[in-house]
Amino acid sequence: MAVSETLPVLVSLPTSSSILNTSTVIAVTVFVTLLCACIVIGHLLEENRWANESITALLLGLASGAVVLLIRKGQSSRLLVFSEELFFIYLLPPIIFNAGFQVKKKQFFKNFSIILMFGICGTIISFCLISLGAFLLFKRIGVTTLGVKDYLAIGAILSATDSVCTLQVLNQDETPFLYSVVFGEGVVNDATSIVLFNSVQSLDFSNIDAMTAFKLLGTFLYLFFSSTALGIVVGLLSAFSIKTLYFGRHSTDREVAIMMLLAYLSYMVAELLSLSGILTVFFCGIVMSHYTWHNVTESSRVTTKHGFATISFMAETFIFLYVGMDALDIDKWRDSNASAWTFIAVSSTLFALVLVGRAAFVYPLANISNCLKRRDSDKIILKQQFIVWWAGLMRGAVTIALSYNQFSGGTSSESSLMITSTIIVVLFSTVIFGSVTKLLIEAVLLRHAKPTMSDAGDFASLEDLRLLFLENGDPSDNSGNQTAPMRSSFRLLMRHPTSTVHYFWRKFDDRFMRPVFGGRGFVPFVPGSPTGAADETSKSKEAVWAITNRTKSKL
Repeated sequence: MAVSETLPVLVSLPTSSSILNTSTVIAVTVFVTLLCACIVIGHLLEENRWANESITALLLGLASGAVVLLIRKGQSSRLLVFSEELFFIYLLPPIIFNAGFQVKKKQFFKNFSIILMFGICGTIISFCLISLGAFLLFKRIGVTTLGVKDYLAIGAILSATDSVCTLQVLNQDETPFLYSVVFGEGVVNDATSIVLFNSVQSLDFSNIDAMTAFKLLGTFLYLFFSSTALGIVVGLLSAFSIKTLYFGRHSTDREVAIMMLLAYLSYMVAELLSLSGILTVFFCGIVMSHYTWHNVTESSRVTTKHGFATISFMAETFIFLYVGMDALDIDKWRDSNASAWTFIAVSSTLFALVLVGRAAFVYPLANISNCLKRRDSDKIILKQQFIVWWAGLMRGAVTIALSYNQFSGGTSSESSLMITSTIIVVLFSTVIFGSVTKLLIEAVLLRHAKPTMSDAGDFASLEDLRLLFLENGDPSDNSGNQTAPMRSSFRLLMRHPTSTVHYFWRKFDDRFMRPVFGGRGFVPFVPGSPTGAADETSKSKEAVWAITNRTKSKL
């Protein structure tokens, strides 16, 4: 994707002799001011039960758009036009990368099967139901000019969730399982929705046959796994280069810069190859946090951890402001040529399909997962299923960006109708549903209760695995007792697949990956570096301790 206009501002103002366009400067000034206001207001409303930073930014954007609309006397100001290129190239990558970089990998991969089940299988189920429902119901409302490709695109567009409001309420320490599942499913869901959207765009629907569904599935699988592999490769490349060259011996700025640039490069290469940049940069962030982050100096670690989080926070706030102000672009509403009843009917239909599509996979898939688990502590109880269902009802900027991508070039009034209806769904779900999320979660969950799914079971099963999966173990121990037969090992593998995979992955990681790509415990020793200084200090302390002990023994 190429950026046509970075900040397309169309305000009628006198030109300036400056090299910068005056209207561009005004637009940037307005949004920077609103960003500062969002941060301050969000800080003041930190403990508020009804508001959070996402809703604050959205409402502030709506209020600012209304003020500008009043000043312009009902004419569209177009202070900052929503551009999907600007969103996908500059705003989305830092958010997704930071999500992968900051994720708690142990919880994420412990629940990886559930996350993939909800994020991939669930999104596909929701995509099918929303597409089919829109195809069957829109014609009764009076929307008749949309084609099969448009209906499939609607399914992909409305399958993209935005769980920011829920994640701001959930606590990683109090509810680690819920936070991990909601967070992981949200990222995988966005990536899956975009991959489905790109798959729909790449197919020719003029000749639909029985193989079209298989082609769509094949394209989806290719994009999904290719994007993931690319992200892992770029992450490993960054780890190997920083470990080998060790930029920090001269300047920590080079370490931070190369990490940022390689992360962004992974996203752009994925887009260049027509892959999913979201998946690529997400797994690149996970690999960088596992290997690369441990290969840099201590100052670079602090800088990257807080720097990536800050950039992500500003981009996220900017997006909600962006959406709020663009929602009052009066030209889109006029181009739709629809009555108020049509707006309400289409928007209500879309939101009802979102509710049904979400429930159609959360509860069945959760119960299927429960049937495969033996321990009650590992099962997803009904309250947790409800929270997971609720967390995916909000729609955000990804939904709007995909809607613009599909319908902004359309010449019919129904294309504008779909954009405005999507905006209504996003505003309603974020403001109304998001405002009651904190109260709802407090009512459903016991805030200070112990986590339902703890990690204790993992450690117990890992101890059993160490006994049953010894590589160089003798068939009998010193006491002559026979170890468990191979059938028990296989049964343990089937009973605790996540723990088993994690155990073997740790052994493989420690033996082969970390010596090559670095990571915890494999930071190279460089004299004069923070690590080297620490090593020198520890060696000096050990020498003093040895001399002291020898002196005491002589006395």
